[in-house]
Amino acid sequence: MSTEASRTGPAGPAPGALLLCRAEPGSVAPAAHLLRERMLLTRAGDDWSVLVPEGRPWLHGDEPVDRVLGGWATALAVGAPWPVLALWWDANHSGCTLASGFRRSVGYEWLAGGTPVGEDEAMRTLAARLGLDPVLDMQSLEQLTKPDSAADARARLHGLLAVLTRAGVSLPPGLTPGEPADRLREAARAQPDARAIESTGWRETVRAELDVVEAGPLGPWLPWVGGPQARLLALAQVAAGLPLAAWGLRRRSGGWIAAGALLLAHGALGWAYDLGRPRD
Repeated sequence: MSTEASRTGPAGPAPGALLLCRAEPGSVAPAAHLLRERMLLTRAGDDWSVLVPEGRPWLHGDEPVDRVLGGWATALAVGAPWPVLALWWDANHSGCTLASGFRRSVGYEWLAGGTPVGEDEAMRTLAARLGLDPVLDMQSLEQLTKPDSAADARARLHGLLAVLTRAGVSLPPGLTPGEPADRLREAARAQPDARAIESTGWRETVRAELDVVEAGPLGPWLPWVGGPQARLLALAQVAAGLPLAAWGLRRRSGGWIAAGALLLAHGALGWAYDLGRPRD
C-alpha cells in the first residue's frame, strides 16, 4: 500500500481535527495546557488561534474523533470569554462543534458524501454565538444544510471556513480540513509563532494559571475574583466538573474527562486564589 493510501485509508481521509479559538495564542495557551495533550498552537487570523492536536485518542485508541473534540472544545471554553469551534473529520463523516462558556455546545455533521444530518437550528445558534451576519452569513450557512451532490464532507468544511473568514479566521497554509494529522502538524510547526503545548504536571499548570491571573486583568479565567461571587463561581465549577469527569471515566472518553478535570481545576484555583488573597 502506498504512503498516501495508508494516510487516507481505504474509504476516505484519516481522522483529524482542528480547534479554532477566538482569542490570541497567549490567552489560549494556559487553557490548552490543562488538556494535558500534545498540540501545536499558532495564530489563525485577527483575534483567532488554532490548536492542532497530535490525535492520540483516535489514532492510537478506539475513541471517535467527534466525541473527543466535543469534550476538548467544552473544556477549553469553560470560564473563558471566547468561544471554541472544533472542526473534525474521518472516513465516514465530518462536522463542527461550537462550545461557549457554560452553555450547551452545538454541532453539525455531514456524511462522507456531503449529506447533511444536523439540525438547521444548530447553524443559527452557531451564527449567533460567533457574531456572524444574520442575513448574508446565515444564507451561506443555510446552503451547507441543503443537499448538494457536488459537495462532499470535506467541501462542506471548506464552505464553513469560507464563511468564517468574514469573521477574521485565516488558517495558515497547509492547515486544511481533510489532511492527515502529520501534515497538519508539519504545517503548524512551520509557522513563525508556533508553540508546542505539552502535557505538564498539575502543580506547574496551576502555577502558570496563577501567574496569568496575577499579572493581568483578572478577566477571562477568574471573573469576579474575591468576594462571594468568586466563591460561588468556584463552587459551580467544581459541582459541574465532578459529574462530567465521572461520566467521561464511565465512557472512557478522554475529551470529557478533560472537560471535567478542567472545571475542577478552575474551581480549585478559584478557591485557592480567594483564600490566599489578603483581606481588607
